[in-house]
Amino acid sequence: MQTQVMFYLLPDKDKADASDINASSTLYHACLQASYFYRQNQRVFIYTQDQKSAEQIDEMLWAFDSDSFVPHNLSGEGPKQGAAVEISHKAPRGRRPVLINLTSTVPDFANNFQFMVDFVSSDESLKQLARERFKACRQRGFQVNNQALSTTQ
Repeated sequence: MQTQVMFYLLPDKDKADASDINASSTLYHACLQASYFYRQNQRVFIYTQDQKSAEQIDEMLWAFDSDSFVPHNLSGEGPKQGAAVEISHKAPRGRRPVLINLTSTVPDFANNFQFMVDFVSSDESLKQLARERFKACRQRGFQVNNQALSTTQ
């Protein structure tokens, strides 16, 4: 199985604190992707940098779409087999087809997934980290693509 990776290029934001805006834009688009894959009957693992980030995405998903709830939980919470969307800063215990990577590196376990979603911020330092992840994915033999997002928050 060859992992397919899609890097989504986040839109530029002209605001005062670019790092906060980039973080919230990334989380927003991660929620959009989790919702999309859930509606496609795919189980999703959202991999975060740390526990605080996991809790942020958990909170955002609770309030994300008032018309259609996305079942999710932090790893170790919820039903034994986990909800449709699981969130953690630790490696997953079970198998799921979709990985949403919100970390600054390509996880060692990424090849266990059929599809990986990653994001490219408009912030230059974060963009450089994304370039390194892009190269790492190619070196691992993943099928890598990118697509610009024009959606605004």
